[in-house]
Amino acid sequence: MIDAVIIGGGPGGLSAALVLGRAKREVILFDEDQPRNQVTAHSHGFITQDGVSPVTFKENALADLKKYPGIQVENQRVTSVKKEGNVFVVEAEDKMVKARKVLLATGLKDGLPEVKGVHSFYGKSLFPCPFCDGWELRDQPLLVLAESDHAYMFTKIISNWSKDLVLATNGKNLLTAEQERELISRGIRVMDEKVESLIGEEGKLTSIRFETGVELERVGGFVTSQLQQASSLADQLDCKKNDQGGYEVDESGQSSVEGVYVAGDMTMNQAQQIVLAAANGSMAASRMVAVLAFEDF
Repeated sequence: MIDAVIIGGGPGGLSAALVLGRAKREVILFDEDQPRNQVTAHSHGFITQDGVSPVTFKENALADLKKYPGIQVENQRVTSVKKEGNVFVVEAEDKMVKARKVLLATGLKDGLPEVKGVHSFYGKSLFPCPFCDGWELRDQPLLVLAESDHAYMFTKIISNWSKDLVLATNGKNLLTAEQERELISRGIRVMDEKVESLIGEEGKLTSIRFETGVELERVGGFVTSQLQQASSLADQLDCKKNDQGGYEVDESGQSSVEGVYVAGDMTMNQAQQIVLAAANGSMAASRMVAVLAFEDF
């Protein structure tokens, strides 16, 4: 029996492991090493870490964890988690462990629009988050590729970084007449035509071509993705979901199931940034330490 199992080796899980390890708790971190940000070269917005590569960030984090003997890292996939009384039974590919608490930090995965070439540019010149990559694309001719109902609001936010925008909805009618007029009045071109392909080389977008034959030069841009949970483990534990498709948590990060904590993007109620995921992990782990101490006392 160990104190806690953490599932997911992103910023949330790594930060939680650090807090638990420093509290003299025995914890195993299971990491499948399939991060959502593996397509990006740099991560931004984390003070003292601005511009760090995701690989370097993780290497530095793992080096921090090695200082604490109570932390064990297992690079394998967890296949099931179940609660038996007050104990959690966690089964991985070649390991089974029992723990008093579980923290899930398995993150999200992207469902990108079905547009030819989109995967070639994603994470290189086409990004999901302007707070992460807007500065690098500032004041340039940009594409906003959006197939969701958030197209209007997303485009307005992107206009903070560039006024030269093309909104492409890939054949979907997502805007009201008033919303379209407002965007056009600000010099934003709205293209409802079906997209034929994105064009460029080595991850650098140069233009977007529509099925009508129209081709517009763009040097990069932003895309809305359909976010999905990367793991079903929280469903196995019957954790309750919120209206955004994430999992409900209280102010400490505990889910609807006692003893199960959720950190990072899984809640889907905040921007997907490493600084916020790390903060979630730290907060949830701090509460776990307190609860474990109260139980032992």
